[in-house]
Amino acid sequence: MPERLIVIGGDAAGMSAASQAKRLRGDELSVIGFERGEYSSYSACGIPYWIAGDVQDEELLVVRSPEEHRRNGIDLRMRTEVEQIDLDTGRVAVRDLTGGGSYSEGFDHLVIATGAVPVRPALPGVDAEGVFGVQTLDDGAAVLSDLDKRKPKQAVVVGGGYIGVEMAEALARHGLTVTVVDREAQPMTTLDPDMGEIVHRAMEEDLGIDVHTDTTVTGFETDHDGRVRAVVTAEGIVPAEIVVLGIGVRPNTALAEQAGVRLGDHGGIRTDVQMRVLGRDHIWAGGDCVEVLNLVSGQYQHVPLGTHANKHGRVIGHNIGGSYATFPGVVCTAVSKVCDLEIARTGLRERDARRAGFGYITVTVRSGTKASYFPGTQRITVKMTAERHTGRLLGTQIVGSRGSAKRIDTAATALWNRMTVEELTALDLAYAPPFSPVWDPILVAAREAAAAVRETR
Repeated sequence: MPERLIVIGGDAAGMSAASQAKRLRGDELSVIGFERGEYSSYSACGIPYWIAGDVQDEELLVVRSPEEHRRNGIDLRMRTEVEQIDLDTGRVAVRDLTGGGSYSEGFDHLVIATGAVPVRPALPGVDAEGVFGVQTLDDGAAVLSDLDKRKPKQAVVVGGGYIGVEMAEALARHGLTVTVVDREAQPMTTLDPDMGEIVHRAMEEDLGIDVHTDTTVTGFETDHDGRVRAVVTAEGIVPAEIVVLGIGVRPNTALAEQAGVRLGDHGGIRTDVQMRVLGRDHIWAGGDCVEVLNLVSGQYQHVPLGTHANKHGRVIGHNIGGSYATFPGVVCTAVSKVCDLEIARTGLRERDARRAGFGYITVTVRSGTKASYFPGTQRITVKMTAERHTGRLLGTQIVGSRGSAKRIDTAATALWNRMTVEELTALDLAYAPPFSPVWDPILVAAREAAAAVRETR
């Protein structure tokens, strides 16, 4: 009899694990997947761009449909929720959300890939009609349906992180008057506040979005039909006909915790480098439900990104399939955009460096995306953080016009290899006037950081 693999979650980590394991073991492995939603293997990162109209059809965001998975030998059961995991007996209790029936299935290997869920603060009116979280394609479809049916004119986005900023732009492009309410000093708290201020200005000046920072939401007012009509803040009332919660996500680990799986400080599942759940043979976890090691700070954190989820799944699939693979950790690299302003970061912010106990220096340089004389050159701001005395690169942030963001990959590679800013200045980067100044902005920042480090010695 073939061994049985059960996968909870039909998106990036879960289906990557299932596909890789099935490719390696073929008929020796029976694979069953459970997904409670309507879609499998899709790009959640593309949802704001679908809502904005850049992507015309949600099906374009689906990398592999349930039917394709089934043709590859994976018994993927949609609209089916796992309600309980019994690790001692090796069984899961399952409910069919469409037909209503319940049953159980046994497993030899189990992959927990339950993802994350949007944070919904326990505030009055948060469950009102017209208040949306945006995490799945089903969520995106609900927002678009509401926009089409209700034709709202005023929108409020609560939170100024990646999803908040991207959804604010999407709603503005639908012609709505948009207000962003954020309790932090600046939007994009993945950046330091001085870099977030550049994003703040772009949102207001380029998109006409009203950004309220240092503002705490205390509740939501509703009309007589139970529909949201305003966001209540400590500073006053902000009218709203539709609200999007962009205040982050948390690991969806209630099912795992009930089964006795160990969670970390941030509520995510802890695994070893092979993505095996700590203390549990044949139990694996990956994607947005796990915590990962930050290779710069040496601390565990929750980093919900599709890039990591796909890698987790591949690692799990290799190990279940009899091969060997590891996921050593992350350096926290991410990019986004608002209008034509590109936003990128990798490594530690100043607050992260302090929390990890580093003494550090920072430099900020302003340069151009191309040679200064070349038509179309745009401004770019690079902030670089290095360890005091040693000069080890700790982090880089970039905010600039088109052609800026992907430069972050150079800094991410340097972080991965524990390079110093002095070593970074010597990198042999490509140069031609249409692409870069003769000294790339990354190299200019590294040069200034190296000089600042030398002054500390």
